[in-house]
Amino acid sequence: MRDHRVHVVSDVHGNSEALAHAGEGAEALLCLGDLILFLDYADHTRGIFPDLFGEEATDRYVALRTERRFAEAHELAAKLWASVDRAAVTEQAVRRQYAQLFAALPTPTYATYGNVDVPALWPEYAHEGTTVLDGEAVEIGGLRFGFVGGGLRTRMRTPYEIDDETYAAKVAALGEVDVLCTHIPPEVPDLCYDTVARRFERGSTALLEAIRTVRPRYHLFGHVHQPLAPRMRIGETECVNVGHFNASGTPWVLEW
Repeated sequence: MRDHRVHVVSDVHGNSEALAHAGEGAEALLCLGDLILFLDYADHTRGIFPDLFGEEATDRYVALRTERRFAEAHELAAKLWASVDRAAVTEQAVRRQYAQLFAALPTPTYATYGNVDVPALWPEYAHEGTTVLDGEAVEIGGLRFGFVGGGLRTRMRTPYEIDDETYAAKVAALGEVDVLCTHIPPEVPDLCYDTVARRFERGSTALLEAIRTVRPRYHLFGHVHQPLAPRMRIGETECVNVGHFNASGTPWVLEW
């Protein structure tokens, strides 16, 4: 008989309604980041970017990024942002979303940042039942869960991208863990390739090394919304993409 159950979500991207129910039936919710919805590639009317600049401009911006014409996308975005006070309007929009999303988190929640999150604002919204962890571990039901937040630097220029060395140091700081919880996957092509976006997202070589040396039971992550391989065993570790919660509204379940 299994005595413990946690639910795991990643890539919430504004889905506060489903998030409010994500912990039902579990002793804890694990949130692996990307709470903010900046731009919904499936629905160009949703998110901070279309709220500010409209659907037509968003359609053009998404098309350029999808075609990997990043320089042109950056030029278009620069022109659009020049018409507003970027820092002020972005912070206001992020704060509105965080107020709704953190209010929806159940108690207890253990959370780390995604690459589109703004860590500096989290202390203002994380209520008493939410524990934020980054390069830190916590025990749940006799297992040690280690959390590493953020993403690695890319041409996408999302808000919380960090250099490889800083990321690797956070992974190393965890020590021995039974369950490794991160936003991004290890650097394995099948786990990093998005079949809809038709591109490789950045994975971490430090995570892959930790899987091989620490050998946790599980490595749980998100980031790749439509992965070529949602699950893969590497040695003794089951690597699991817990899914695109914004689209599914359904948490991944871990029982032991």
